[in-house]
Amino acid sequence: MANLSRLPKVLQSSYEWQYEGACMGLDSARFFSPDAERGTARSDREGAAKAICATCPVIDQCRQHALEAREPYGVWGGLTERERTEILKESDRQRVAS
Repeated sequence: MANLSRLPKVLQSSYEWQYEGACMGLDSARFFSPDAERGTARSDREGAAKAICATCPVIDQCRQHALEAREPYGVWGGLTERERTEILKESDRQRVAS
């Protein structure tokens, strides 16, 4: 489950960037894996989602949101859940080492 305490207060202006997303209006199944999706099917879907993200004018805001909220599922800001987990682990390691 996403850590909602890290999100900004619910204000429409905090999330307006989402209206500019290349994913706006697309089926969310392109970005979120169905139950038991594995292997080639998963990597193909993630690759297609990342291709959409690569064209997105708000990719940075989306990525920042996903990392701050620790979104546990789906492709956000061109990153899969595994990639976000690795970034967050590295960030946590750096914070501990400081």
